[in-house]
Amino acid sequence: MTTHVLILCTHNSARSVLGEGMLNHWARKLGKDVEAHSAGSAPSGRINPFALEALRNAGVDTAGCHSKSWDAFSQAGAPPLSIVITVCDSAAAEQCPVFFGGTAGQPVKVHWGYPDPSNAEGGDAGKRRAFELTRQALGYRMLQLLQLPFESLDRPALQGALSDIGNS
Repeated sequence: MTTHVLILCTHNSARSVLGEGMLNHWARKLGKDVEAHSAGSAPSGRINPFALEALRNAGVDTAGCHSKSWDAFSQAGAPPLSIVITVCDSAAAEQCPVFFGGTAGQPVKVHWGYPDPSNAEGGDAGKRRAFELTRQALGYRMLQLLQLPFESLDRPALQGALSDIGNS
């Protein structure tokens, strides 16, 4: 059974897209049955070009990347979410809609905060560097997530393991 992971950030234009791209990339490479999605509470409607550039430069397929609302994941027919990860502090503080989980009910929620690379100083070069560093940091955590034995973890153990990853 596929483990569906939703990565949230307010505008779904940078950090959440980097997380989605890296998790799907590593899951495919490692043969893991995990599918990442991303969304935002107030989606901008476009992906930051620096996020797409960072993903492409790392060999990540960006076809199909688009900014979308988290409401799409609280509707009937949405993928059964196992994990919801917020990657920006404002999204973490917002009241999330009810997400439908798999057989275990509501998904496990965790916050892995990252500064917004869109706010980096130093012009385009500074932004490119910030996006690449954020991509690398998210990619490392996504690799850790993919090492978890989802089938054998109960909800509290999964919550603890995800929190530990966020603290690493």
